[in-house]
Amino acid sequence: MIKARPFDFPYDGRLVAENTALVVIDLQQDFLSTTGYFARQGYDPSPLRAILPTVSRLIAAARGAGLTIIHTRQGYRADMADMTPYERWRRKRAGLEGTEILLRSGPGFQIVPEIDVAPWDIIVDKTCNSAFTYTDLELVLRAQGITHLLFSGCTTDVCVHTTLREACDRNFQCLTISDACASGDRQAHEAALHMVTVEDGVFGALADSTAVIEALSRLSDATG
Repeated sequence: MIKARPFDFPYDGRLVAENTALVVIDLQQDFLSTTGYFARQGYDPSPLRAILPTVSRLIAAARGAGLTIIHTRQGYRADMADMTPYERWRRKRAGLEGTEILLRSGPGFQIVPEIDVAPWDIIVDKTCNSAFTYTDLELVLRAQGITHLLFSGCTTDVCVHTTLREACDRNFQCLTISDACASGDRQAHEAALHMVTVEDGVFGALADSTAVIEALSRLSDATG
């Protein structure tokens, strides 16, 4: 089990590698670079970049234990045919008109090179905050027999939390890794983590990376 709060994860004590995935949300150039969307909105991307070593250690531990690794990327089609009038308005308001920022054709759509994406990892591309909206993520999880999700990435309060909430509603067992998530707004980050634990874990459990890596190491040893 993973030492967590308000309860250890999983609740039934059965952590099975084949049924568990590490979800790495939106660690893309557009969010982590000094010229991407996040920076253009006036946010400092350095808190997001600060989690990269932790996420890398988690990926290595998860791979060693036999977990599935799922990466998500957020961005629209190059022709913007999937963008609603409201989304076009927000794009213009954000000063992104005429740029390739948050478009799948742009270099910023790619995952940062510090994150190791293996050929067999699963990549889910999305347009919305939730990785479940208009994607095949749930189909992939059900097909692979995955029932337990470990969450990392950015931002804690938006894409991570929105995906987490939808996963809980779909009855996946969820753990958020506190120091493997980040936001440009410290208060929003802390509030999002706190919200996981309210009502005795209404959105699952919360643990730090040390506890997760220790548990994955034990799992790896046990499975040989």
